[in-house]
Amino acid sequence: QVQLVESGGGLVQAGDSLRLSCAASGRSFGNYAIGWFRQAPGKERDIVAVISRSGTSTYYANSMKGRFTISRDNAKNTVSLQMNSLKPEDTAVYYCAGGLSGRLYYTPPNEYEYDSWGQGTQVTVSS
Repeated sequence: QVQLVESGGGLVQAGDSLRLSCAASGRSFGNYAIGWFRQAPGKERDIVAVISRSGTSTYYANSMKGRFTISRDNAKNTVSLQMNSLKPEDTAVYYCAGGLSGRLYYTPPNEYEYDSWGQGTQVTVSS
């Protein structure tokens, strides 16, 4: 398994931007699709965005389209989530997760397809 560590969370105001990073350890990072999930208090964990092993395919949840951008650098074993125009409803703990995949362009849409998880980073957006 790949080990994942998130960073970049914090407290911001509505309309601000924030960039989350997910750093991976292990030589097999390129074999993993990486997803960002989030969990707000009292709610289930939801998918935010996914990037394929190749980095050329991405998936976004509807409410994130146009505001969030996921990217990866396989040479540096990192995945980033650029979040713009943040809203109070974006407040949550954000997790990155790795899903081992045999397909370069696949973006796993289901939580059960991910077997490596980071510890999460808190994002709080004030109104």
